Amino acid sequence: MIRALDVSLAGHWPRGELRDVVRLGFEDRYRRRRTYKAVGGLEFLLDLADVRVLKDGDGLKLEDGGYVAVEALPEPLMEVDADSPGDFARLSWHLGNRHLAIEIGPGWIRLREDHVIADLLRRLGGRVRMIAAPFTPEAGAYGAVGDGHGYKHGQKHHD
Repeated sequence: MIRALDVSLAGHWPRGELRDVVRLGFEDRYRRRRTYKAVGGLEFLLDLADVRVLKDGDGLKLEDGGYVAVEALPEPLMEVDADSPGDFARLSWHLGNRHLAIEIGPGWIRLREDHVIADLLRRLGGRVRMIAAPFTPEAGAYGAVGDGHGYKHGQKHHD
């Protein structure tokens, strides 16, 4: 089986060497070693030295030449905003205090849908709307995503 041994960041690999595209949700983009079947039928083994998050537009360098492009699939998410920077900071603190995986953008926070957390955020003055978008949460202080031990409590580490 063909192996992908390296990842080139989006915009930093030769698009002319594109061989196929793999479309993945976040869970399938947070890996070190796994087999994938790309859209055009190419089967390959992702075989990296360390676990990493594959981001939209990254190129997986194949050992026999060429690249497979990563496309991040939309997922059901909550997008939260607030009236002021102080309110935004308070919402961020409450989410971080719960060790939730979040993605922060200009004026918004995105996280997985959770009706209990949505109610909490609304009580704290946040505006919550349900969206579908690719999800790439912030890495934790030690490089892991979510709670510092992996993606979420109770989930096993990915190989």
